[in-house]
Amino acid sequence: MNIVPMAERHLNALEQIERACFHAPWRADMLREELGKGIFLVAERDGAAVGYVGCQTVLDEGYITNVAVSPDCRRQGVARALLDELKARAVQAGLSFVTLEVRASNAPAIALYEGAGFVRVGVRKNFYTAPTEDAVLMTLFLKE
Repeated sequence: MNIVPMAERHLNALEQIERACFHAPWRADMLREELGKGIFLVAERDGAAVGYVGCQTVLDEGYITNVAVSPDCRRQGVARALLDELKARAVQAGLSFVTLEVRASNAPAIALYEGAGFVRVGVRKNFYTAPTEDAVLMTLFLKE
């Protein structure tokens, strides 16, 4: 598996992964707007995109927009590899922290993020819709 920066050639596959993972998926044109911005990384196997992580940056702060892995590639270390590479690139970029929201009921994702060093820092009440649900706010601190 290779982790590479998101490129135009990935967009159609990432749109399909988004559709498989989320009730309000990003379209290819939305992903295209992120090219060259922040830290958007794609996991490839045999040249095919199998997952990605998107992280928008503002000054020295990182905000993860999405972590998505093709359903047939889950539980194979793809998301963890993406998060590890994101962390390395965030440190290289001088970010102080990277943060994200995750559905409170998504125990596998919360465990993944905790395993990658994220800590729970708060709750956003009724953050998600379809169904309405709280979000757990998690942050990976990169500087003391």
